[in-house]
Amino acid sequence: MHLIAFILALALTGPAAAADWQEYAYPDYAFTVHFPTDPKIEIATYETTDGRLLEARIYSVALDTGTFKMTVAEVPDGGPDENALVGHAVKTMTEGNVIKVDIPHRIRTFYGRQLGLMDASGGYSYVAVFLRNKRLYQIEGKAFAAGGQAEIDAMIFQQSLDFT
Repeated sequence: MHLIAFILALALTGPAAAADWQEYAYPDYAFTVHFPTDPKIEIATYETTDGRLLEARIYSVALDTGTFKMTVAEVPDGGPDENALVGHAVKTMTEGNVIKVDIPHRIRTFYGRQLGLMDASGGYSYVAVFLRNKRLYQIEGKAFAAGGQAEIDAMIFQQSLDFT
């Protein structure tokens, strides 16, 4: 977990809001993440740059103020190149948005990309993408309006991802 950013966000939101968030562990998929309430879990497919469909799981929560979504896609042997796969994920998430931040990102020893996006309606998303052990991890916290608690919640969610 990115402790400094998480502590800062919790300090800004106060103890009442922080108490509502819980860590959810998914050992079969080697990650933990914090959600404000129990996530819905769906089996889905994830389309790659070359049109292949990968088996995926989506963990999500939808609130009136925003959404929190974690996607984990299984990458088979002989699957797409890592850079192409991460690049495609970033391209897909950024379509129709203005990129405000696009930086390298790291969780423990695993590198990926982190982005801050603003949509046409003024909403803001914090997203990150990683490829680890033949799995693509894509996380997105979206606030429907920029600023305020909803944007802080989106950042708390995106920063809470950890690999186990």
